Amino acid sequence: ASVRLGLLALRDQAPEKVLVHDAVRPFVDAGLIDRTIEAIGERHGALPALPVADTLKRESATGMIDETVSRAGLHAAQTPQGFPFWPLLAAHEKAHHLGKTEFTDDAAIAEWAQIPVKIVPGSPDNVKLTWARDIALADERLSNAQQRFPDIRTGNGYDVHAFEPGDHVTLCGVAIPYERKLSGHSDADVGLHALTDALLATCGAGDIGTHFPPSDPQWKGAASRIFVEHAAKLVRERGGRIANTDITLICEAPRVGPHRVAMTEALSTMLGIAPERISIKATTNEKLGFVGRGEGIAAIATASVVYPGEVPA
Repeated sequence: ASVRLGLLALRDQAPEKVLVHDAVRPFVDAGLIDRTIEAIGERHGALPALPVADTLKRESATGMIDETVSRAGLHAAQTPQGFPFWPLLAAHEKAHHLGKTEFTDDAAIAEWAQIPVKIVPGSPDNVKLTWARDIALADERLSNAQQRFPDIRTGNGYDVHAFEPGDHVTLCGVAIPYERKLSGHSDADVGLHALTDALLATCGAGDIGTHFPPSDPQWKGAASRIFVEHAAKLVRERGGRIANTDITLICEAPRVGPHRVAMTEALSTMLGIAPERISIKATTNEKLGFVGRGEGIAAIATASVVYPGEVPA
């Protein structure tokens, strides 16, 4: 029934061929899929299968062996099973309207509907997980698989802006009332500038000045969320997934704590990640240096991004 509904959902964009795969066969390989697709014809399907190797016994009503069944020509069916789209849909629709529900796979429906099905070599690794023991063996197989080295990259960013006369500062996308503002070509959001550099670093895409040069008048007074969203877009275009970000704001004033929730929500929207993957911290410089003297604000940002593939050997 679920296959029939899937076929109906594909009807408006009908493919030439369709594969039906059993989700409890997680170890199917590309070669088996390719063999099945290549064997599908305009009027016939394809079934991956393995010759039966075990001796087969038919049980009697008393629980005793009634006879030994010849295994000559017998095969154990696997998936994915492949068919020309329209004949398979017609077979499912016919069986549905006749109320026939005894079929255990699509090859059986095809056989009933007189659609020829060609057998192609299956794979002994393409096992079906039916019993609890099957799942335990699958877990063991996966745990013993060759060690992988996922491509997890970390980028760092640092930025600083001096104070100038004004009435608010913008930090991590939030405007905070204050007796001064930060000096910069854009809105001088020191936290977002550092984060932009951190994100760009994970894919070797330069720094914020590479993409938004201060000499370009179009960025005068621009909201720094534009920079962060651009960097996140570049990361995703390369297949990256942002795992987490961490920003430390270094300043004597204004106080950051009361605005942390709003900052986190703003970053969650910019980056498209959950708030628990975002950390925003603040610290003073213990009255030391330009930050300690209240001359400006600095920020350090770290971003971790997971990219497709593995780290090269």
